[in-house]
Amino acid sequence: MEAPPQITAKTAGDYLEVLTKAVFQAGISWRVIAAKWDGFREAFHGFDAEKVASLTPKDVDRLVEDTRIVRNRSKIQATVDNAETLLALEREFGSVKKYLRSHADFDATVKDLRARFKWLGDSGAYYFLHVVKEPVPPHDEWMATHGGAMRSRSGSTRKPKA
Repeated sequence: MEAPPQITAKTAGDYLEVLTKAVFQAGISWRVIAAKWDGFREAFHGFDAEKVASLTPKDVDRLVEDTRIVRNRSKIQATVDNAETLLALEREFGSVKKYLRSHADFDATVKDLRARFKWLGDSGAYYFLHVVKEPVPPHDEWMATHGGAMRSRSGSTRKPKA
């Protein structure tokens, strides 16, 4: 599999789109997400972070019924919450890019991303940082340290299915 294309993120919405793709790909075939991505863009207002952050519980209910997207309520709500977090980081740091670069290294960045954003694990954080052109370790090196065991939500490890 080839590396995902990188973007030059300029707005919170650019970051939100990449983050949302990482969230929805967790536990689902990336092909399914890719096939529905235009529907995601429409359903989430082109990933305008202000609009997504202002979605109400009724809007989330509506999106749970929207066949253009993967209808996972917790991931839809995570997208709304993550939009709010991105906007807060923009206010606090001046930009999402400045926030990302405020950490000592890749591991510190991933740790903070996972603490702040919902439904974001190690693989999703690596994907997110790679796509928005932030420094990441070489994929083979990262997989050697992170790919041998998958972490569950409780922090325990389990071997991936063969």
